[in-house]
Amino acid sequence: MDQSLSLADIRKNYSLKELTENSVLPDPVRQFESWLNEALQSNLDEPTAMVLSTATPNGKPSARVVLLKGIENGNLIFFTNYNSRKGQELANNPQAAITFFWPGLERQVRLEGIMGKLPEAASDAYFHSRPKGSQLGAWASPQSQSVASREVLQEAEHRYAKEFFGLEDIPRPAHWGGFQFSPEYLEFWQGRPNRLHDRIVYEKQAENNWQIKRLAP
Repeated sequence: MDQSLSLADIRKNYSLKELTENSVLPDPVRQFESWLNEALQSNLDEPTAMVLSTATPNGKPSARVVLLKGIENGNLIFFTNYNSRKGQELANNPQAAITFFWPGLERQVRLEGIMGKLPEAASDAYFHSRPKGSQLGAWASPQSQSVASREVLQEAEHRYAKEFFGLEDIPRPAHWGGFQFSPEYLEFWQGRPNRLHDRIVYEKQAENNWQIKRLAP
């Protein structure tokens, strides 16, 4: 008997809010910060979680969820192992896309732009703000590489715990640090009734000006 999963009848009619060209802020990053603050204040699960999409060397898409850790000078910031798959893909091709989805607010934000490394001093500052266990994990994990077992990771963690025992500040490994994402395209999506959703787009023009337009849903 066919046990295929039927999803066709799952529907939700969105109706919480609207989004218009006149209601958005002129600066898309300020608009994003406004929506992010609403998500934070609404006590949604993981409001800073974002899908980071990169490209493999042969052009295939590659995506995963990471956590936004800051917004500075119009750039979105997150931290990772530079030797990880995403780190290597960004080193090969700095073009990336980011997606936020806040179902509790019936909202989505899509961003496209260029990724670059944070200055080392900024990466040092954030690394030293992390719990000691997370700092040791950054040393112990060869992120995205194949390992024989979990015990291999735990042994590495214990080894680095002994090596750095008694140090007030564990040094940041050179292979770990921050990325800053400079958006060139932002799309704000607000769910609306009857699938006539609101989609407002900002596209970067010359001299850091932004063109604002509406897209059909």
